[in-house]
Amino acid sequence: MAATPSTMMPLGTVAPDFRLLNVVTGKMVTLEELKSDKATLVMFICNHCPYVKHVQEELIKLAKDYQPKGIAVIAINSNDVVNYPEDSPDKMKEVAHTLGYPFPYLFDETQAVAKAYQAACTPDFYLFDKELICVYRGQLDDARPKNTAPVTGQDIRAALDALLAGRPISADQKPSVGCNIKWKS
Repeated sequence: MAATPSTMMPLGTVAPDFRLLNVVTGKMVTLEELKSDKATLVMFICNHCPYVKHVQEELIKLAKDYQPKGIAVIAINSNDVVNYPEDSPDKMKEVAHTLGYPFPYLFDETQAVAKAYQAACTPDFYLFDKELICVYRGQLDDARPKNTAPVTGQDIRAALDALLAGRPISADQKPSVGCNIKWKS
């Protein structure tokens, strides 16, 4: 469980487009279809990572709190499923059903989307405004599997609340930390 930080995509970057498999519906979807006219949160997660498991309940709560406010929430798994079969599309679908993910869970088989977003770890978070411009990237909050910080989602919630209220989002953003994305060799 080596801790890998986010690479921190530059603020102002336009969200890279994608067309990925939604493992729950079995359909291909695009960013254009899933985005919101208010804001879009893209999360790189997976099934097996202890950092993701530590915050899964908050990810669900976050989506349930902000989707009714018009925020699109999208989860993407880009891990190598040959070496990490726990992250395969079938297992992703199983986790999404078991936990009741209220957001689409997409599979990035080629890993091109993770590379386009400069994603480095799971979980890794990117918030885009209505124009799909990156206004926040970094951590959910200070909680990690081996510390005592509560899982609150406070960093992303503060960014979402500022965006919804039309206030500037603080540029003081901390990298997320998690397991490295499992790149194909």
